[in-house]
Amino acid sequence: MREVEFIKCHGSGNDFLLVDVVDEAKYADVDWSEFARMACDRQSGVGSDGVLLVVRHEDGVYGMDMLNPDGTRAEMCGNGIRCVARYAMERGYIGERTVLRSGGRNYNVEVAGEVYPGIPAYAVDIAIRLWSSDFAFFAEGEEWLSRKVEALSSELCFSALSLGNPHMVARVEQISLDTLTALGERVKVLKDVVPNGVNVSLYECLDRRSIFVATYERGAGITMSCGTAMTASATAAALCGEVDCGERIEVRNRGGRVFCTTHKTDDGITTRLEGNATFEWRGVVTIAEDEVTYTILDESGEAEQWHAATQL
Repeated sequence: MREVEFIKCHGSGNDFLLVDVVDEAKYADVDWSEFARMACDRQSGVGSDGVLLVVRHEDGVYGMDMLNPDGTRAEMCGNGIRCVARYAMERGYIGERTVLRSGGRNYNVEVAGEVYPGIPAYAVDIAIRLWSSDFAFFAEGEEWLSRKVEALSSELCFSALSLGNPHMVARVEQISLDTLTALGERVKVLKDVVPNGVNVSLYECLDRRSIFVATYERGAGITMSCGTAMTASATAAALCGEVDCGERIEVRNRGGRVFCTTHKTDDGITTRLEGNATFEWRGVVTIAEDEVTYTILDESGEAEQWHAATQL
């Protein structure tokens, strides 16, 4: 039997179990992949879109290790890293403007401007790459922006971007979750196209200052939102001229909204993601063999605050 303390949190409805493992000895015997598979299950576990581990690297830099519900590790999570930023700042691990590491990359994080009235919000700057080894269907040095990938779809045009994790996004007139699910399932078998899998998103351009995004996440399926997918979609829209570079774009999703601002310079492309980091409650999960139980220790009241704010 093993007990693990956690915070149930979410960024734009994308919910997680956040665990502090800065003291490595505290949970040295925990198999985190197995923990994620059991604790994230919405039927038999606590239920969440993933596990966020707050870590401290050997060089003193704090960071995030993220696990999907299937136990696989994700290189980056835009919604998750905002939650980790809030926790690390409130714990005094980091200052209000600093760096967090995820998947071997460093990301600038800081307290953000208002996204919803009275809701804690944080920002992360994400460097965008237009190629990575995760994409096997075009060569390094090329760009894949709004082009067909016949093996995936004969109708949709995709943009391929790496944000530490791989994304393929396509603009549509109207999002169909059935179509999105079919695309998400299809990429799982396209190892010659995306050997490590890929996050797939569809986005609608609502006007020059706002888009709507839905995502099938690698290792999780369709979620309420995905921070890096919203960032990738906003970036693709900016690079394709559908919204304006340098403008703060509202990105709506099934879980709420965030804001993204894309900057393109001679040094590269960076998009700032701003959104909430909401801590709903603190609890303890107990895993004994194949059984998961959990106890809520205290509730913050932020879940109700978030619900009220998003209804405005």
